[in-house]
Amino acid sequence: MATYKKRGYKPGTKEEQNTAVEDHSTTAEVFNTLDEGANKTEEWVARNQKYIFIIIGVAAVVILGYLGYEEFIQEPKEAEAANEMYMAQQYFDNALDAQGAQSDSLYNMALTGGQGKFGFEDIIENYGSTKAGNLARYYAGMAYLSTNQYQKAIEHLDDFKSDDEILAPLAKGGIGDAFLQLDQPEEALSYYEEAATMRDNNFTAPKFLLKAAMTAISLGDGEAAEEYLTRIEKEYPESAEANKVAAYMGQAQAMQQ
Repeated sequence: MATYKKRGYKPGTKEEQNTAVEDHSTTAEVFNTLDEGANKTEEWVARNQKYIFIIIGVAAVVILGYLGYEEFIQEPKEAEAANEMYMAQQYFDNALDAQGAQSDSLYNMALTGGQGKFGFEDIIENYGSTKAGNLARYYAGMAYLSTNQYQKAIEHLDDFKSDDEILAPLAKGGIGDAFLQLDQPEEALSYYEEAATMRDNNFTAPKFLLKAAMTAISLGDGEAAEEYLTRIEKEYPESAEANKVAAYMGQAQAMQQ
């Protein structure tokens, strides 16, 4: 156990003197060991400094390269892609208000371009890594869905990645719509279920719960349909879909008798 000694204290007995010598010797050994360790570290650094500088240099290049890429390449590319999106979006919006062949023509122009401007497919190909390129996948998927090109709709909507409150479930539900048109109701139902639970809002959740209920009825699963419809009644009573629950609830319950 260490004992505190006052300042100026001198060992008196022979035993105390021997202890003092041992303490001094031990301390000296510790410092010698530290000096030796420091010398070895310095020698190692001296021998390997070339490699150390290379590693530091590579790290600096990576960091500076990333910052430069973001500032001088990615940001201008984002702005350029967003600018290219304008005309394609105009064609898409106009197609929503049009009818029949005119609507199909506008969707195709939105997809392939017109008046010397890119369509969604061009934007995906040239700016796929940008936010606009990702959004173009959503628009393209919906345009293909509206023009009965269901497999392409599924591919583009599946590639679309988003955390958006509305677009994310709409894309997922759009895949369900495409599968339903391809006469694959089981797959459609699974996508409607997923779309209904992705976000808890008064627009997409009841929309896809109702589609799930209708699909379940078509599959002869009245019990599942009743569960979806009951959720609309209880959780989204103010939604537009709540007004349609009664009509489908009768069918769902009749199937269980």
